[in-house]
Amino acid sequence: MKIGLQIPNFTSPRGPGALGRELATVARTADDAGFEFIAVMDHFFQIPVVGPAEMEMLEGYTTLGYVAACTSHASLLTVITGAFYREPGILAKIATTLDVLSDGRAWLGIGAGWNEEESRGLGVPFPPLAERFERLEETVQICLQMWRGDESPYHGKHHQLERPLNSPQSLSRPHPPIMIGGGGEKKTLRLVAQYADACNLFAGRDEARKLDILRQHCDAVGRDYDSIYKTVLYSFDTSRGAQPIIDDLGRLARLGFDAAIGQVAGVWDVAPLEVIGSDIIPVVADL
Repeated sequence: MKIGLQIPNFTSPRGPGALGRELATVARTADDAGFEFIAVMDHFFQIPVVGPAEMEMLEGYTTLGYVAACTSHASLLTVITGAFYREPGILAKIATTLDVLSDGRAWLGIGAGWNEEESRGLGVPFPPLAERFERLEETVQICLQMWRGDESPYHGKHHQLERPLNSPQSLSRPHPPIMIGGGGEKKTLRLVAQYADACNLFAGRDEARKLDILRQHCDAVGRDYDSIYKTVLYSFDTSRGAQPIIDDLGRLARLGFDAAIGQVAGVWDVAPLEVIGSDIIPVVADL
């Protein structure tokens, strides 16, 4: 079982003026501690489950570029980019740029998207749900085509690209791994089975049944279920001690999850990251 850090909250104790230095310290500490992933949310406003919209929120890919320069080992991704946030060809270029500049450590975390408030607030078109899923599928198709080096025109229902050129090409081969996030049983998990290298589900939301449904979708499209890297969104709170977290991760590993990615309580203090690195990561490595 691998462990990843997701940073959803950029309200640091010492304010925006110290945020760059503090984020660099957090990223380096996690990287040195053996975290497999360092991730950020891809939101423009803070989301309600974390706090009010007015809380500090950094743009995701700019932040990952900064984190890439501060680290050497961890894979870098958003959990999760809404497919309609950026034009697909531009998103492929963004992910490729991150991959090249991080020496092949980029993943593409993507989903249908949901936060209407931030979209309306910043003038980003917010399509109906069915269209968001159509755009998600087209975006993944376009990214895969560009990473194959196929410059032939793409004509979809929502996107038309005359020449999807991608130069330089990604260092990750055949492409940066694609993680499709969400537990929607009819559409999201079907798209995982059809296109994705990894999934991302919520801990505590009927994970076993979601994995069973993913297996059914894999069977339907002729995909090897075991070829999909399975991740779960999990909140780490070291104030409970290491053993409860180890027990939780053991249960998730027995269900078939390969990695737990999530926020760490007290992350700006960095001590909890060091605890996870010393007391948890080595213990769960062989689960």
